[in-house]
Amino acid sequence: MGQLRRTHSCNALGTGDVGAEVTLMGWVLRRRDHGGVIFVDLRDRWGITQVVFNPTVDPEVHAKAHQIRSEWVLAVRGRVVARPAEMANTKLATGAIEVLVDTLQLLNSSETPPFPLDEEVEVSDTLRLQYRYLDLRRPEMAAKLVMRHQAVQAVRNYLNENGFLDIETPMLTRSTPEGARDYLVPSRVNAGRFYALPQSPQLFKQLLMIAGMDRYYQIVKCFRDEDLRADRQPEFTQIDMELSFVGEEDIIAINEGMVARLFRETRGLELTPPFPRLTYAEAMDRYGTDRPDIRFGMEIVDLTGIAAGCSFKVFREVADRGGTVRAINASGCADFTRRELDQLTEFVAQFGAKGLAWVKIKEGGEWQSPIAKFFSETEQAAIAAATGAVVGDLLFFAADQKKAVFQVLAELRVELARRLELLSKDEFRFVWVTDFPLLEYDDKEKRYQALHHPFTAPREEDLDLLATDPTAVRSRAYDLVLNGTEIGGGSIRIHRRELQARVLAVLGIDAAEAEAKFGFLLRALELGAPPHGGIAFGLDRLLMLITGSDSIRQVIAFPKTQKATCPLTEAPSSVARRQLTELHIQPDWKE
Repeated sequence: MGQLRRTHSCNALGTGDVGAEVTLMGWVLRRRDHGGVIFVDLRDRWGITQVVFNPTVDPEVHAKAHQIRSEWVLAVRGRVVARPAEMANTKLATGAIEVLVDTLQLLNSSETPPFPLDEEVEVSDTLRLQYRYLDLRRPEMAAKLVMRHQAVQAVRNYLNENGFLDIETPMLTRSTPEGARDYLVPSRVNAGRFYALPQSPQLFKQLLMIAGMDRYYQIVKCFRDEDLRADRQPEFTQIDMELSFVGEEDIIAINEGMVARLFRETRGLELTPPFPRLTYAEAMDRYGTDRPDIRFGMEIVDLTGIAAGCSFKVFREVADRGGTVRAINASGCADFTRRELDQLTEFVAQFGAKGLAWVKIKEGGEWQSPIAKFFSETEQAAIAAATGAVVGDLLFFAADQKKAVFQVLAELRVELARRLELLSKDEFRFVWVTDFPLLEYDDKEKRYQALHHPFTAPREEDLDLLATDPTAVRSRAYDLVLNGTEIGGGSIRIHRRELQARVLAVLGIDAAEAEAKFGFLLRALELGAPPHGGIAFGLDRLLMLITGSDSIRQVIAFPKTQKATCPLTEAPSSVARRQLTELHIQPDWKE
């Protein structure tokens, strides 16, 4: 860089610096030639400063400035001057000043970028990821990484202040069943054996509690080989923690404080814990999902009792078969057109709905609907009372078994909120969901599965049901949901071997298999394991919501595509047959 040394960032100068000699370095965001005077917006991580090349200051420097193009890397020295009042840019922190350049040094040139960085244009995700280092120069993308840094520091500071120890756990471990596929790593020195990349530090953090560490945390990479979507990545980051000698209330209180600190230091928002709570059963009954978005109403209402006596055959037969009939009230939506109603019918069809019954409440409480004739005035009044329907409202109905009805109405509820623009990205509504079922029955596999993981403790009062009605057993699990997205989940753990063995047995894991897969944990539980519990937050998901992004890819420096590939590095890639041979792998495909 020769004789020039940077004195300020491109976001640091203001009217108090007028008259100062400064040196700035950065990238050319845009260049404008106004009748001989050349204006350049110089950008770095912190912001933008306008620098000016005037032929009356130094003709030679001005001549060199004619060569400047977008994304060239410059060092400039000059004097800070105030902009004329009518030319100030109130949108920039440095908009009241500019730098009159007397020295220019070209640090590097740039070819024309594959997409413009100085304006909002539609660019494919693949192209953005292929040139991610350019994408991250864009101020809105850089700001998201800055906020990620702030979030991590806020979490670390809070947990450090509350007696937690930051302890690393292994990246190369053994494969254990945790719900998703493992990423496997072959061992060169142990032929035919494999490590697994951790889906979470679950077992190790429990071992740390048995080791007496009392309060552990880690901001840690985790790996799951699963189908991807907007809020999933093959490698993702967790805020992971575990605590000893605690109950649910202790963990919830600690984490509400952490989330409040996080939002204060990233968004400047003051949250007001305690956050509301719903049991799993309440969440399903009212919202159809264990990840309810409570920014808006349209709660689900059970009409099965009314429907059982009506003359509408579809509803009555569902009720007679032990199914359920439920509805949501789209308040003020009676002006929806038939085309809009048909679109919504098509929307719910993708979730298994065979149709979508609806009723518009018109003047005088009159029902306008193809199914109106099947309901008496008394039944119509009862449904209106149950749903809170008034003139101008639109009711939607679903009838089937509970699981199907809940899914359809949960998805419809959110789709309606999206169409009605009720989903503000600047509103943050938290809710804890508690008392999950410990187990669920998989009809395809014909066996019980853990709803969270096999180490979640059942409620003491439900222990007897393990032998007689396993799906009725409630767990000591809790999830924190924000705007319809699960951002954190955890539980009180099983800390006695006998109970852990009982739960594994219900899951179809006998003593021999349990020893083979979890023997190290089971032995540890016999050696003075304290009561303990924990939680893990998806840092990427949380930041997606904090920054108002549409995908976690926008808050990860170098993410993968939905096919788990990296366009930048072209990973995954093939490797030489010699490398595979060293790993004792004999490929059966052609190179």
